[in-house]
Amino acid sequence: MHVILGASGKIGRTTIAALRKAGAPVRAVLRDPSQASAFSELGCEIAIADLNDRQALAAAMSGAHSVQVICPVDIRAEHARSRIQNLIDSLAEALASANPQTILAISDYGAEQSSGTGVTLLFYALEARLRKLDSRLIFLRSAEHMENWGRLAKVAAESGRLPSFYHPLTKLLPTVSAFDVGAIAAELLLEDKNTKLRIVHAEGPQRYTPHDVAAAIGFLAGREIVALPVPQTEWQAALMRAGLSEGYAKLLVELYVAHNAGRIDAEPGVGEIWRGKTELIDALRPLLAASN
Repeated sequence: MHVILGASGKIGRTTIAALRKAGAPVRAVLRDPSQASAFSELGCEIAIADLNDRQALAAAMSGAHSVQVICPVDIRAEHARSRIQNLIDSLAEALASANPQTILAISDYGAEQSSGTGVTLLFYALEARLRKLDSRLIFLRSAEHMENWGRLAKVAAESGRLPSFYHPLTKLLPTVSAFDVGAIAAELLLEDKNTKLRIVHAEGPQRYTPHDVAAAIGFLAGREIVALPVPQTEWQAALMRAGLSEGYAKLLVELYVAHNAGRIDAEPGVGEIWRGKTELIDALRPLLAASN
């Protein structure tokens, strides 16, 4: 039995669909019972649990051969770091109780670094906590999701300008579609290699600069789009205007500084790199179509 946490997200849904297509048994763990019918129609068992409820989580994982875990981040939480750490502790205790043979954790590029990476430090903490468990581990470190450009893509399509926190604008960025991450996760779960720790980096078929992103949006919008660097002194305020809490915005500022310094990438000489098939323009197309 494969137990998938975060079943309703882009990654979770894609993993579940691929596993069920292969005929594998799946238990979808949901926080909202109203979403259960869609997964029941796929032939999934359903478990309802909140990540903060250790007892419910352990029950949801009971009898699992493998568990896929992901830690959601609340961008409006003022104390984002401490809230995520609490989730990690809750998750790890439930996993220790369920003791599945394999744990696949959705992690992040740069998760091997112990300081100075903002939001990515949460994935460092997740990996460190899971290493203490007896289960076999797969850390699926994902490059930034292409879909994260969606909100800025809509702004750019309307204004003709794409603001970028990435400097310089010629910087090649590792990105991947979230749906490809879910598909790769399913492949890894189905392979089920007998290794204590496996690290896999997931990124798309090629890397893109902010200029490339602007060109893709321009092609889809039918107008010229120009990428413009946002001065670092304006990052915090701009992120908070977008609805992020002050605490989470600070974590993102630190992440962008690390990114621009070349610190957020596949860990050199460690693990494997698996490439998704989705090009950036194809990831952006449905996002821009939805805004029209």
